[in-house]
Amino acid sequence: VQLQASGGGLVQPGGSLRLSCAVSGRSISRYGMAWYRQAPGKERDLVAHISSGGSTVYAESVKGRFTISRDNAKNTVYLQMNSLKSEDTAVYYCAARSDGSYYRNAGQYDYWGQGTQVTVSS
Repeated sequence: VQLQASGGGLVQPGGSLRLSCAVSGRSISRYGMAWYRQAPGKERDLVAHISSGGSTVYAESVKGRFTISRDNAKNTVYLQMNSLKSEDTAVYYCAARSDGSYYRNAGQYDYWGQGTQVTVSS
């Protein structure tokens, strides 16, 4: 199973980006999928999770601004990020776990993408 994250870039505060995570090698329909982020000198933190059934969980810092979604037909997961702030600057990673339920700990995910840089700056 391979995950390919894309869509990062430089955006001004208040702007939007949509990240994509394309998965190959296995259907994600039964997988729990997550987005994590890691800023320099900090731990990798959960941003959002979507279960195989479509239930979502968000970090408090992104609630109301970010939306995670999945398109099982395209084997892709998305993270729509609106009202971006400088503190959202980080490398964003997508992750997958064959158990479709929610897990917070990064160590519990089976597969990871390579990361995409998001920089929010004027």
